[in-house]
Amino acid sequence: MEQLTRFRSVTHRWARFFAQRWILGGIVGTFTSTSVEGADNLEGLTDPFVVVANHSSHMDATVLVTRLPYRVTRRLAVAAAADYFFNTWWRRFLTGLFFNSYPVHRTGQGKGKGMSQRLLAEGVPILIFPEGTRARDGVMKAFKPGAAALCIKENVPCVPVALIGTHDAMPVGRSWPKPGRPPIRLLVGRPMRPRSGERAREFNDRVAARVRAMLTMQTPYVLGDHVVPGGEDDHADGTGGQRPDQPPAQQEEAS
Repeated sequence: MEQLTRFRSVTHRWARFFAQRWILGGIVGTFTSTSVEGADNLEGLTDPFVVVANHSSHMDATVLVTRLPYRVTRRLAVAAAADYFFNTWWRRFLTGLFFNSYPVHRTGQGKGKGMSQRLLAEGVPILIFPEGTRARDGVMKAFKPGAAALCIKENVPCVPVALIGTHDAMPVGRSWPKPGRPPIRLLVGRPMRPRSGERAREFNDRVAARVRAMLTMQTPYVLGDHVVPGGEDDHADGTGGQRPDQPPAQQEEAS
């Protein structure tokens, strides 16, 4: 069974800081023009939590670990397909160093089974792409309910993120961003929590709707999906979108 030693290691954390913020961050800043919006939505967020995002490019994880606030990525572990990223020792080493990755078996079998839950139980936040694989056409596909189920089981918040421009910058089939520093926007929504008695598929649908709304509206500041009993919407418990009278935060340019 996969050991958790690496995810607790201070030495590995500092090595990862250099790899992510200097090496990967330098590549992202040099070859793309990337902006982050909605980082203020994460005020008060504490470990552990689950970050979810749409997935259409191999750049997605790189942009997230280099451009999300460091207090979010400091211990963040990235779920990665075991059959690709862990099939050779050098690929396993590099993804572990640069992304603090752990194996997820897409068949639902293998020694990585249950690793997401073990990490959350140890207080380690995780990043999951609920679509399961990259969208070849750049259009967000249906979310699988695994991430939502983890949030319910471990009683942790879900951070919805919308990535805009990564598919155009480096679509499937390319191993490097297109020339001309293509623009990328990272929209960070307010953390969402499962409601009392909510099932995984229901929570998953709400999370997917939030990401889709951010992609459609091109903003991280969106209204709650609907009113819940008692007259309170998602804003009331701090788990949903921003009220329209709350001004958007100034963009953080990371170009």
